[in-house]
Amino acid sequence: MAALDKILKSGLMTLTYQRFTALLLLIYGSLFLSGIYHSVRVFCCATARMSELELEQRTNIKFLVKLGKSGNKIREMLVHVCGDDAMKKTEVYKWLKRFSDEERSGWPATIRTEENIAKIC
Repeated sequence: MAALDKILKSGLMTLTYQRFTALLLLIYGSLFLSGIYHSVRVFCCATARMSELELEQRTNIKFLVKLGKSGNKIREMLVHVCGDDAMKKTEVYKWLKRFSDEERSGWPATIRTEENIAKIC
């Protein structure tokens, strides 16, 4: 303590109110900004992870629809694999409907009919 008093009295380190305030602002400002950075980073990582998980589940739903699984069975499988992070039942059914409609849309499997054959010949 005596050494600190000597330094302060010698004038080498005069700690004025302005310098003290600036030092506090610098310390608290850097802590505040690092806290914001950390919060934003955690949020972005969680968002990216959730999107990745949702994409994985949608892919699984599409695959299971092609295998002919029902909505309840798909939801049950997702809960078994993903636990609490599994999609809600309404989301599963939304994707189930979309993927089921996707399979039915488009060109028919075959267009060979008697009428078409007659038109060509």
